Amino acid sequence: MLIKLLIELVIGGLCGFAANKIMNGDSSSILKNVILGVVGGIVGGLIGNLLGVGGGWVTGLILSIGGACLVVWLYRKLVK
Repeated sequence: MLIKLLIELVIGGLCGFAANKIMNGDSSSILKNVILGVVGGIVGGLIGNLLGVGGGWVTGLILSIGGACLVVWLYRKLVK
């Protein structure tokens, strides 16, 4: 269970980092990338379930990065 959590955090961090680069953001903190990536993964998963898309790890990764981009955009709109 601990290993699964660590893997999810690493994947979330990578998705957050990828979303940050896609959205031309600053790479200010790893913690912010992890948080935004994990939240983006949840959002992307929810959107994928609503649309009936998903099932594979590649699709899940794409949805997570898309969700993280959405969360980064919302974060920028709310903070600035």
